[in-house]
Amino acid sequence: MNGEGAPLVDVVGLRVTARGARGETVIVDDVSFKIARGEVVALIGESGSGKTTIALSLLGYARPGCRIDAGSIRVGNTMVHALSPSGLAQIRGRQVSYIAQSAAASFNPFQRVMAQVIESARIHHLLTRHAAEAKAKSLFRALALPDPDHVGRRFPHQVSGGQLQRLMAAMALITDPELVIMDEPTTALDVTTQIEVLRAFKSVVKQHHTTALYVSHDLSVVAQIADRIIVLRDGAIQEVGPTARILSAPTHTYTQSLLAAADPASHSTPSAPPPPRDPPLLQVKGLIAGYGGCTSQGLPQLPVLHDIDLTIQPGSVLGIIGESGSGKSTLARVVAGLLPAARGTITLDGQVLPAQAAQRTREQLRRIQIVFQSADVALNPAHRVTRILARPLRFYHGLSDADASRRVRTLLDMVRLSPALADRYPAELSGGQKQRVNLARALAAEPRLILCDEVTSALDTVVGAAILELLSELRRELGLAYMFISHDLSTVRAICDEVMILYAGQAVEYGHRSALLTPPRHPYTDLLISSVPELRTGWLDGISRFHLNEALDGTAVRSATSPCAFVSRCAMRIPGVCETQLPPVRHLPKGTAIHCHRTEQELLAAQTGPTPAAPAPTSHNTLYERTE
Repeated sequence: MNGEGAPLVDVVGLRVTARGARGETVIVDDVSFKIARGEVVALIGESGSGKTTIALSLLGYARPGCRIDAGSIRVGNTMVHALSPSGLAQIRGRQVSYIAQSAAASFNPFQRVMAQVIESARIHHLLTRHAAEAKAKSLFRALALPDPDHVGRRFPHQVSGGQLQRLMAAMALITDPELVIMDEPTTALDVTTQIEVLRAFKSVVKQHHTTALYVSHDLSVVAQIADRIIVLRDGAIQEVGPTARILSAPTHTYTQSLLAAADPASHSTPSAPPPPRDPPLLQVKGLIAGYGGCTSQGLPQLPVLHDIDLTIQPGSVLGIIGESGSGKSTLARVVAGLLPAARGTITLDGQVLPAQAAQRTREQLRRIQIVFQSADVALNPAHRVTRILARPLRFYHGLSDADASRRVRTLLDMVRLSPALADRYPAELSGGQKQRVNLARALAAEPRLILCDEVTSALDTVVGAAILELLSELRRELGLAYMFISHDLSTVRAICDEVMILYAGQAVEYGHRSALLTPPRHPYTDLLISSVPELRTGWLDGISRFHLNEALDGTAVRSATSPCAFVSRCAMRIPGVCETQLPPVRHLPKGTAIHCHRTEQELLAAQTGPTPAAPAPTSHNTLYERTE
């Protein structure tokens, strides 16, 4: 443990209960732990394990319907559990601060960033406005924000997600709190953005000797920043220990299961794709699509996808991976007919499909089904599970009520759910159960191809791993093919045969999943692979300067003038060439095709040779200045 003397945080016998229709339920039971000054402790566990509930209790806060029922909470010299509402208001944002998971939902869109960052310092009368703004700019520099002297003038929508998350950290740190609570602060970020945020957080924590409680379900991320880990399940502590020991030699079986679920690819063996001589199930050629109507040339006003070609064989899985804004979900919507393509063809079983779903036959609609990311949005909250699943059974197969009822039970069994859940509403199901119902609804049509759009991204590690295993089992049992869309490379590796890498609507690499892991790769593919946190301590400190500069402040936005979408971020760009000439398609011997001006030998030398370790974050770490 870091620090000397009494611990800064001392929680003893914490008990939190929730009121429901059946009385009170214990959601946190007899939890005790300490945090030393300058120490970063992580709370790890599945959804519903009590992580955030425990973290919020250090602010003296319990969610609506919940209450802190027993135990003591001390932060510094303050007994938090004994404070009055006015006393709690004095410590919140001053003695204890909070960094939420979604900075976008936490900032006021109508106020400039600076006014919101300094608000706590002004409310608690700690600094004058001038002094608060000067301190904020100092924190902006420490957090490696671009243009630290002027970024505060912007509105929240005028900065990237990674920048907004770091601005929220500045907001939390401006009062010099004794304790900072970080509640899943990088979960909603792409892996490349996650690098810059994690490095900035770690640097500031070290510089300010900050004490922090880090809430997460991602052990790989926790390994980079936490000194000690507390493993939770069902509101109770299962195991506590130094980070390195928990990762290398966990003693509790539940911790061991979390570690196993953290790397789904390590225990997954996808089937080999069918021989290429088989007629393709789905073929997409020359696809161009976007939003906002068409120009006089018939192109979208807001183009998203640019000249996409892909093939899916019967019973195979194609992974589509890329950062937010790369066009992954747009591609699924175009294939499903929800968004008409401006140009190009989509062929299913040798038959060209109409661009719009409304123009497709019922049989064509049946063969392609889509499973959306958020089951909360996709499932009608006013309908019971049986009605949700019966609707496609009647629409596609014309089943009677009695036959549909029997088939609903079969569908629930197929997705490993109890038939007793048929009479429940979506709100009465867990996140994993809702996603299984979402999948069962697609299976009701008896499709040949399922478009899976980020189906595990909203789930914790263990539940997500279970959904992946279910998809693999259904593939083997039913001969299903999937287009599997994700921003998580390890998830794609676990289930897919072939992978397409998208960047700003362009396919930059396409090939078998095992070939993508072997250099040479497209520079963007190499950045993605190098940005996935490894399940070991010290990984973050060893990121090369080469990849760090590509990751910093990167967003998947296509240049209006450059033929290569990645040119503004690429550390290997060729001046005068990449900005003006369309990159050629190179078919590499390892079994992938890449779009790049660099030769195979040049890429191999850059990706296998020694690269310098990344320096500490500063606002001037980029190889190329970005204009905003």
